[in-house]
Amino acid sequence: MMYDKLKTCLSGIKEKTDFTPRVALVLGSGLGEFADGVRDAKMIGYDEIEGFPVSTVAGHKGRFVFGYVGETPVVIMQGRVHYYEGYPMSDVVLPIRLIGLLGAKQIILTNAAGGANPSFQPGDLMMITDHIATAVPSPLIGPNVDELGTRFPDMSEVYSRRMQEIVKNSAKVCKIDIQEGVYMQFSGPNYETPAEVRMARLLGADAVGMSTACEAVAARHMGMEVCGLSCITNLAAGLSKTKLDHKDVQWTAKRISGALNMLIPQILVNMEEKKEEAEVCGQS
Repeated sequence: MMYDKLKTCLSGIKEKTDFTPRVALVLGSGLGEFADGVRDAKMIGYDEIEGFPVSTVAGHKGRFVFGYVGETPVVIMQGRVHYYEGYPMSDVVLPIRLIGLLGAKQIILTNAAGGANPSFQPGDLMMITDHIATAVPSPLIGPNVDELGTRFPDMSEVYSRRMQEIVKNSAKVCKIDIQEGVYMQFSGPNYETPAEVRMARLLGADAVGMSTACEAVAARHMGMEVCGLSCITNLAAGLSKTKLDHKDVQWTAKRISGALNMLIPQILVNMEEKKEEAEVCGQS
């Protein structure tokens, strides 16, 4: 059933474009402007694809953008759907699986997150090294689709160490300070309580949010290489006297987006260089 829905969505996109992306990017709240600089862009709205879940969140344009960043063929999601919108988890990760079926081998997941680590400040960028997703259902619950991946996929390296090195090197080139840490996904839509944030810290989380981890699991299930970047838009509940507000999150994310807009193209450049090195090594 779920695979049939995926194939329907895939056919809907193929009717509109034959573009084959190599890298996918998912842009979180307030971060969608990066897609405006894509070369030879082809846009497809989520509402144009039969059976595709449509985002209802402010700040998410709700469309795919196909094109080139530098020399890299990419597909960009301007906005995602969330579990808290009422979709089943299989629909929440359907776009990720669709991206994999379109041909993407690597995926860069971005989000706006609350800083649970007291050393973080609003405006920081955090590279995700691992995640905790026990607060939401696994996207792999239910009958396994063998065409997508194995029944019991290994998750010892959800976020590619190779990609982490590329991110760190790219940040140095761009002269951007970047934090590293563990991301914890909660269900939302309410922000976490101070007690939940303390629990997250005890479990080892540095940032909290309402997306990304389930998408990373679905991507790894399909064999995609995953990179995760969190924009720390606010201190999590209990670490600041300021009440949390989605408009403030969007505003801070847009402020951080300038650094992200510099970093992502450099990441793609470094990925291309590593790809060429691998091809040379494979020929020798």
